[in-house]
Amino acid sequence: MENEILGLILIAVMLFAIFVGFPISFTLIFLGFVFGYIGFGKVVFYLMTFQFSNVMLEQTLAAVPLFIFMGILMEQAGLMERLFAAVQLMLSRVRGSLYLAVLFVSTIFAAATGIVGASVTILGIMAAKTMNRSGYDVKLAAGTITAGGTLGILIPPSIMLVVMGPVLEVPVTDLFAAAIVPGIMMAFLYAAYAIGRCLLNPELGPALPEEDRAESMAYVVKEFLLGLVPPALLVFSALGSIMFGLATPTEGAGCGAFGALLLTLAYRRMTLAKFQEALIKTLEITALILILVAASNFFGAVFSRLGTPTMLTELLLGLDMPPMVLLIMIMALIFLLGWPLEWVPIVLIIVPILLPLIEQLEINLVWFGILVAVNLQTAWLSPPVALSAYFLKGVVPEWDLKDIYIGMMQFMVIQLIGLILILSFPQIALWLPEYLYGGK
Repeated sequence: MENEILGLILIAVMLFAIFVGFPISFTLIFLGFVFGYIGFGKVVFYLMTFQFSNVMLEQTLAAVPLFIFMGILMEQAGLMERLFAAVQLMLSRVRGSLYLAVLFVSTIFAAATGIVGASVTILGIMAAKTMNRSGYDVKLAAGTITAGGTLGILIPPSIMLVVMGPVLEVPVTDLFAAAIVPGIMMAFLYAAYAIGRCLLNPELGPALPEEDRAESMAYVVKEFLLGLVPPALLVFSALGSIMFGLATPTEGAGCGAFGALLLTLAYRRMTLAKFQEALIKTLEITALILILVAASNFFGAVFSRLGTPTMLTELLLGLDMPPMVLLIMIMALIFLLGWPLEWVPIVLIIVPILLPLIEQLEINLVWFGILVAVNLQTAWLSPPVALSAYFLKGVVPEWDLKDIYIGMMQFMVIQLIGLILILSFPQIALWLPEYLYGGK
């Protein structure tokens, strides 16, 4: 059997194993060993050593645990609850104000942590009770919370972008800069949809009841500033130092993690038990991501050595289609894979398979990375996996899962509109990195 065909069988077996429910990391290592040994013998052992060593020496990936630790500490500091309450009171007379409050806070929180599960959970805890009491529409409320939570995938310092940088072999700083405008645009699209629905049907988001409104605007402003300024300064110092070339992603992440620790201490939300919990959570999430990075790196190297990516690239290029048509086909494939799979296997397994074709088409890799990131937001809002639905259901059990799904699907359509805009107008993603780094 030709090695190229063996590679196709390898992909088919891998997808089947993941869909059945086998652990992804160990499945990739096992299949890489078996098919690599069949394809090119004992070299597979040296290949695994080389690939795992490369991952362990990749300095950019050291930013992953630091950004995760920063996000967990920001969650513990309780700043988001304070900010949400203040925004809610400031907009108390506006119809649909809670939708705006959720999206504003989720945008700030996305810049503080790239952990979608944490964002959706906290937003659900903060907003759901007030929304229920104010008579808000459950479907639109659930859609707003889950969509707002997915912004953590896109808005820097996104863990996914940190992982994607080495995969695409582009600077993480470029991806961070390219993701800012699309991230803000997606938040505006969500807000425009929610408020537009409320203007057409005021019953979907009535103004807050009199008893829930603030008696003093000075109190509201004070709470708003206390909730907004510290996390904004922290994010700007960590992210700004990276984007302006003052620090590497790892150094910026270290400063952000230290700043988050100081903030948590300043707000008196840090105890020894909470600190230990934050360290253990960081260890668990980091180990999960990094072993998968190493395993997928090895798997991708085996797949590449079998020659299948080259065969597929030549086959698709032989179709003589315009590059944009092939790019749309790739985006459609990633969109469909986002339904059963999370972002991790897609970024670490599927994207490297497609990379030779993307390079042959001479598509800007930074632009491609942002297209993939926006596309993969749908993975959190698309059944049957749709982890955001289960996070939200866990903290708001009175909401029906069917209503949560319907709400999420509405915002998934908004995400697709955003993806089409970035696909049609690449400068939405490329303007800022070109402005900052001169298109390098």
